[in-house]
Formats: sequence, structure tokens, C-alpha cells
Amino acid sequence: MDVLILSRLQFALNISFHILFPTITIALGWFLFFFKVRFMQTGQDKWMAAYRFWVKVFALTFALGVVSGITMSFQFGTNWPGFMEKVGNIAGPLLGYEVLTAFFLEATFLGIMLFGLKRVGHKVHTIATLVVAFGTTMSAFWILSLNSWMHTPTGHEMIDGVAHAKDWSAIIFNPSFPYRLSHVLLSSGLTASFLIIGLSCYRLYKGDKQVTPKLTLKVALFAAAILAPMQIFVGDLHGLNTLKHQPQKIAAMEGLWHTEKGVPLLLFAIPDQEQQTNHFEIAIPNLASIILTHEVDGKLKGLAEFGEDIPPVKPVFFSFRIMVAMGVLMLLMAWYGSVQLLKNGKLNGFSEKVFIAMMFSGWIATLAGWYVTEVGRQPYLVDGILKVSEAVTTVPSSNVLLSFSLYSVIYGVLLVAYIHTILLLARKAINEQQSQGESHV
Repeated sequence: MDVLILSRLQFALNISFHILFPTITIALGWFLFFFKVRFMQTGQDKWMAAYRFWVKVFALTFALGVVSGITMSFQFGTNWPGFMEKVGNIAGPLLGYEVLTAFFLEATFLGIMLFGLKRVGHKVHTIATLVVAFGTTMSAFWILSLNSWMHTPTGHEMIDGVAHAKDWSAIIFNPSFPYRLSHVLLSSGLTASFLIIGLSCYRLYKGDKQVTPKLTLKVALFAAAILAPMQIFVGDLHGLNTLKHQPQKIAAMEGLWHTEKGVPLLLFAIPDQEQQTNHFEIAIPNLASIILTHEVDGKLKGLAEFGEDIPPVKPVFFSFRIMVAMGVLMLLMAWYGSVQLLKNGKLNGFSEKVFIAMMFSGWIATLAGWYVTEVGRQPYLVDGILKVSEAVTTVPSSNVLLSFSLYSVIYGVLLVAYIHTILLLARKAINEQQSQGESHV
């Protein structure tokens, strides 16, 4: 395997592992702020108990996100030196803004949030929780601004083959940024919601009699029921924006090889990039054209229109369908569970088990969507400006293989440990409740 393939695999591994944790903490910070505000409003201990349990999950998740983010940033220099050489004048400041305006907010106030309650009082502690939640969102703002610029670069000029900033407002608020930011924030909301729902159901399934898991289940389930249709709506807008600026990505998502009118929506197919055709198609006539052009006979460009500058079709095609399928499942389960809570005040046993199984379903949808976005940009690293092959390192492939292997082992261990620790926290909460019950008896 050459150094290009290995470097791509290593960065894909790093970004896949890293994104799991911010996609939880961005929204979980706001859930914690809500729990704390409700405690301040009502004085009810159940809200504080919810805060105390989930702040532990937040701290663990935040720690892994920071560590994996640092190792990922090193690779701009070790694996992709051409990236900073060509677009560092744009990427460097945006990454710097992320550190200055977001990470420092989180790092400064996280200590107060985790350890300062008895020292600063509830009002200051609540403000600290708000600042941390805001900081995680601002972190996403700057990172997604840079990522979106790499897809739809504007506001720059090329001088001697190097990108220079010309209009920072156009760079930051580039054409795809509002849609990508909204899509990711809603994705985080759903990911955190289903984590809270799943872990709350796990506690109830294991015999937890406390009010806390019932409370957090209700809050997160109703949040998911609201966020899921919003995500589908924003996803549609994001798709239309992608059609305008990256039509080759849409063609790969739809498995569309040649320009057509009245394009069907493929529910399933096996794309064949060599033959430029699909096998075993299951399709709904005209639906892709209706969704993307709002016309029954709407015309869509096929991949053949773009020559060799097209992404790998299979990963984009299947990742898109996994993302959509998981999103629809999350919508249906959120609504189904919400109806049960409204009618019966609790979930049935079947729903509890499904939600436990879907505890990390947001991760699956997020990763699938991220692969659609990033693989769909290939062969470019910065669309129309810098190809991936032009930015890769020249170090021996054996060096990259070694680091890739070490990352794989370490990340695998950390992921298992993370999931184990979260479940352990849930079991510990149950055991503490049972011990308190026995002591009262």
C-alpha cells in the first residue's frame, strides 16, 4: 500500500474516532445547562441528580474528544504538509480562532463546572455550565467553517499557487457553511438524545427505581421527537446546496452515471464504477428528480459529465443510505416512544430494549453522513484548489503503516473502555440507590 492510501486511512481513522465525542458533548452541554436551570427554577433534587450523573459522562467524553483532537491536528504536518503549504493562510487562522474563542472557554470554565459547585454557588456554577455549552458550540462553528470552506472555497485569491485571504466574512460564511453547521448541530442533538434515552432505559431495565432516569428519558425522548424532523428538513436543504456547488457528489450519492431527466430514487443498487452502471437496482421512478429539482422530469447531471474528477461511488452511495435509514429509524422510534409516554407514562419492554440497542445510533448516522461529505469531495482536499495527492507526505509508507497500526489498537481499546465506563456509571448509580434503600430499611 502506498503512502497516499495509508495516510488517507490513518486520517479517516483519526477523524472517525474523534468526531464520536464532540458529536455528544456539543449537545450534552446544553442538556446539562437545561437540567441545572430547571433545578434553579424548581429546587427539585431530581434535576440536580440528573445533572450530577450526566456531568460525569460529559467529562469523560470531553476528555477523549480533546485527546483525539490533538493527535489528529498533528497529521496536518506529518501526513499532509501540502495542505498547510497551499491553504495554511486560511486554515491556520480558523483553527487558531477555534482554540482562542472556544477551547479556552471550555478549558477555563470546565473546572468550575466539574468541581466548583460548593465553592462558587449555584448561580455562578450555572453560568459556568452555560459558558462550557457555548464553548463547545463555538468550537463546532470554527471547525465547520474551515471544513465547509474546503468544500465551497470563497473569499480568497491565489498568488503563486498559494491561497490568501481576501474577504474573511466570505471565507467564514461560505456557501455551504450554514447548512453544514445546522446539520451537524442537529446531529449532535440527536446523538446526545439517543445516548441519554438509551442509558436511561438501561438503568430502568436493570431495576433502577429512582426518578432520575425516568426524568432524563422523558426530556431526551421529546427532544429527539422534535429534532428528528428538523434534521430531515435541514438535510434536504443541505442536499440542494450540494447539488448547486458539488453536483458530482450528488451524482455519486444517487448512483447516477449519465445525465437524465426524471431520475429515479435508488433504494438499493450495487454501483459498478468500472462499467459505469448499477446492478440489482430497486428504484422509485422520478423521486430523485422530485426531491432535488422539485420537478417530476427534473434534469440531473451524471458522473460521466465530470471526467476523472469524481469520488469513489460505492462508499458515498452506501454511506448515504445508511445515514438516511438510521435517521428515519430514529424519527420513528422517537415518535413511537413519545406517544407511549404521553399515553401510558412509560415505555413498554420492547421499546426499552430497542432504545438500549440504539444508544449509540447517532454515532452510526454521524459517521455515515461524514463519509458522504468527505469521500464525496474526492479527489480534492480543497475543492477545485488542492487535490489529495498533491498534499500527501513523502515519508516512507512503512512509517505511516506503523503509526496507523498503533492508532488502530489504541483507539479500539479506548472506545471499548469508554462504552464500558458509561455502563459502569449507570450500574454504580443503581447500586448506590439500592444501598441507600437497604440502609433506610
